[in-house]
Amino acid sequence: MARMKFLCDADRCIECNACVTACKNEHEVPWGINRRRVVTINDGKPGERSVSMACMHCTDAPCASVCPVSCFYTTADAVVLHSKDLCIGCGYCFYACPFGAPQYPKTGNFGSRGKMDKCTYCAGGPEADNASAELDKYGRNRLAEGKLPLCAEMCSTKALLAGDGDIIASIYKERVAKRGYGSGAWGWKVAYKETIAI
Repeated sequence: MARMKFLCDADRCIECNACVTACKNEHEVPWGINRRRVVTINDGKPGERSVSMACMHCTDAPCASVCPVSCFYTTADAVVLHSKDLCIGCGYCFYACPFGAPQYPKTGNFGSRGKMDKCTYCAGGPEADNASAELDKYGRNRLAEGKLPLCAEMCSTKALLAGDGDIIASIYKERVAKRGYGSGAWGWKVAYKETIAI
């Protein structure tokens, strides 16, 4: 079975926010919630990079580990989803997630912020595929239709990739080789701007 993953190529992202808009429109995400966002590092300076961020559907998801009601589950495709019927809005998942993926419709104390919402990898929720209840709570289930997440499909520069993790890794490996980065693409040399032999 495929392990579905996202990868954003920071050398290709132009901060157009098409991924963000596509997600909000496709799933009718409420105002104040962003399942996907574009983060820019060193904005306006040399070395500026933008990265499209959402739930990374972790193998050992920290959000699932801290949830007191076990509302998170992982599909056969390794997509981390949640049940809004079980969610109590405690916010533990928000604090545990290193990507800031869990979002809440309101601010407030424990339980008063509403049901958590996050990227579903366009895979819906625990309801029957493409049922009206699933559409209302989680948005459209594109995976059940044999499609990839709309955010990646709308990316004009193909910076945001989605699909089988092995295929995504091979595409990125090929890009890195063409750019001439070698093994230093994301390593020490790039992070610390040092000219060390790798």
